[in-house]
Amino acid sequence: MEFLFILGRALFGGYFLMNAYNHFKNHGALTGYAQSKGVPMASVAVYATGVILGLGGLGILLGVRTGWAVLLLSVFLIGTTYQMHQYWKVTDPMMRMGERINFYKNIALLGGLLMTLAIPTPWSMSRLLPLLK
Repeated sequence: MEFLFILGRALFGGYFLMNAYNHFKNHGALTGYAQSKGVPMASVAVYATGVILGLGGLGILLGVRTGWAVLLLSVFLIGTTYQMHQYWKVTDPMMRMGERINFYKNIALLGGLLMTLAIPTPWSMSRLLPLLK
């Protein structure tokens, strides 16, 4: 079971790290998308959320400062889900479906994050990083 937990952490944390990388690699495109959704200071917001995703993803992946990682990622998901995926305002059926899928995907990710708070700390293999705790 320990192997599955570590694999799950790698997949879950890696998901957020991949998205953090995307925020920096595709900053221009994501800034335009954020502007189209009415995000104030979109360029700064894309960089800031990239940092939030990176720190949160690392916390989950490495099993360190998990409470802070969950807080960061939860704030990101709550804000992003509401601001970026307001499917109830979209009239085009295909676009509405896409926004709805992303909205509920983010809700599921938030649920997964909240469940990690029930796992006793320190997590398996996080003992290898005592200086980061």
